[in-house]
Amino acid sequence: MTSITPDANPAQVVPTVVVHRAWKRFGRVDVVRDLSFEVRPGELLGFLGPNGAGKTTTMRMILDLIRPDRGEITVFGGAPGARHQRRIGYLPEERGLYRDVSVLDTLTYFGSLKGLPSREARRRATRLLEEVGLGDSMRKRASELSRGMHQKAQVVATILHEPDLLIVDEPFQGLDPVNADLLRRVVLGQRSRGAAVIMSTHNMEEAQALCDRVLLIDHGRRLLYGTIPQVRAAFSDGAVVVRGEAVPTDPGPLRSVAEAQRVDGTVRYILSPGRTPQDLFRELAALDTRVERFEVASPSLNEIFILAVRGDRRAERVP
Repeated sequence: MTSITPDANPAQVVPTVVVHRAWKRFGRVDVVRDLSFEVRPGELLGFLGPNGAGKTTTMRMILDLIRPDRGEITVFGGAPGARHQRRIGYLPEERGLYRDVSVLDTLTYFGSLKGLPSREARRRATRLLEEVGLGDSMRKRASELSRGMHQKAQVVATILHEPDLLIVDEPFQGLDPVNADLLRRVVLGQRSRGAAVIMSTHNMEEAQALCDRVLLIDHGRRLLYGTIPQVRAAFSDGAVVVRGEAVPTDPGPLRSVAEAQRVDGTVRYILSPGRTPQDLFRELAALDTRVERFEVASPSLNEIFILAVRGDRRAERVP
């Protein structure tokens, strides 16, 4: 399956991560099966899949915490390993800070482990904690923080050293809308800085809004991989939704329409083979229809997720 970078010629960009035909078995179960994908600098990849799909195992292989049984994984153009750790930030789903140490001291220590001088680590930690609204709490012990405050501090710890590869597992889970929006901006800021970002999430609306590309796996195997427009186009049924005055529900006068149905104050048209939305628009204009809304319909990412996991073969259409 060909991959496409949203804003660059693929031939000119060296991927930060390449996973090529990776397999991983635990006992008698293939947790990851023949999985291939890549992530480039300045790209946010949404890593999607049901619980137990193999997402965490894949991320741990990229981090070299476990090794694939077959296939190849490269990070920054070479084999994964400890030498890359100072260029990587990882936020696992299960998180933890030192409970009886102040947040600022903990983050300063974490920064020093990633190669920052202690003074620089403390300066960055102070600035970032203030940016995420923890300026008044940075000297509190982690045990004194609420869950949301703890999560924000953990994100700061993950990006403190400005990693070139950021891997985050459900970063916004359990946060209220205000704090979730704040942390979204932090993650997007890392992408804008040029980091490659892999984000695991169960929130399809979030993935649709934030991600450049998405990768959907189930039982360790890739089901979908492409940009959001590519994925949605592959699952489009060729329908056009129209709202307005005197919009015909009888396809008779519309040569471009095979079927019409009224739905919630709109008319949903299925186009005839070989016809385009532009053909329909011209025909409606010729009928003096006053069009208030004209939209080529495509399913949401959440609907596509369900269809793909159920085995819908339209997933194969994604280029």
